[in-house]
Amino acid sequence: MILRDLLRLLGSAKRDGRNLTHDEAYRAFELILAESRSDIQVGAFLIALRWKGVTVEELTAFAEAARAHATIPCRGMQDLVCICPPQDGLESHAPLEVAAGLIAAAAGLRVLIITDRCVPPKRGLTAASALERLGLDMTWDPAEAEDWVAKARFAVASSSGILPALMGLRRVRSEIGVRTPIATVEKLIAPRNAAIVIGAQAGPVLGMAVEVLQALGHPRGIAIQGLEGGVIPAVSRRSRGIELSGGFQTPLTVEPSDVGMSAALEPDLPMFGPPDEGYGSGDNPALTKASGDMTLSVLAGEHGPARNAALLGAGLILKAGGKAHTLAECVSLAVEALDSGAAREVMARLKGLA
Repeated sequence: MILRDLLRLLGSAKRDGRNLTHDEAYRAFELILAESRSDIQVGAFLIALRWKGVTVEELTAFAEAARAHATIPCRGMQDLVCICPPQDGLESHAPLEVAAGLIAAAAGLRVLIITDRCVPPKRGLTAASALERLGLDMTWDPAEAEDWVAKARFAVASSSGILPALMGLRRVRSEIGVRTPIATVEKLIAPRNAAIVIGAQAGPVLGMAVEVLQALGHPRGIAIQGLEGGVIPAVSRRSRGIELSGGFQTPLTVEPSDVGMSAALEPDLPMFGPPDEGYGSGDNPALTKASGDMTLSVLAGEHGPARNAALLGAGLILKAGGKAHTLAECVSLAVEALDSGAAREVMARLKGLA
């Protein structure tokens, strides 16, 4: 069966199509990843799937196909949490998952951020942007990522380094210009043994994200509707999430005031004017610098919305990793790891390896 045949199964409208079976969806994503695929057929398939609405079974099969063709680091590693933010990044907020991940690593977890840089259509700021200002790098080598996590308890790995076929889909993503299931699948190229913290957009995708994590066999995880669909919760309002633990899904509400992390304003980046056509905030050197400076300020102990947001994010990572039962306890562990200087020590160890 070729991609054109699978496209016919989706139909030209909701009333004349059907959902794909697990095997059909698995085969479809294998064809999408293949070098011999047609960009036009891939684009048509993704748009048809978006129109129909993707199912948990389809997303699970897509993720399994992607994992089967990927070189995934840290398989079998204990106390591992993978942070899975949106690959196309953020437009108006710093990717504070770097600060949050370093804090969580200092509190005793092993942390792997799976991301990339300037991914269309948004081409926003990602963890790779923040790392530059810290004097660190994202690695494209899965073996190197595993080595860094083993020795420094922290690494940022490129998803296209883990699964090179994703690079071939960048042109298709740019031409389509809207989110497709690829935006979810690329966040799920993680070792099955890891706990997962995944960002989710507003709407019903929150529950779907957790159901897919459970179907993929992850022992623990949290899906959170953070800033711009990222993994960092808001500090001026509550954020919705769902936690997976022990085979059960539990609603999770992150109320910053409950853990002493509320702020009147969010950690917004300064405005430098609209991006040029075809470019995004991740292509802007001034925004990249401002993003890194915000992460540096958190690690230096400066108080403000960025610190609160990073500590909330670190608390979620620690909760997903099972370090404590309540978010309040996890945030307290994060505060201790940051204020003791332990997070900066993790950063220093990583610099010694890079």
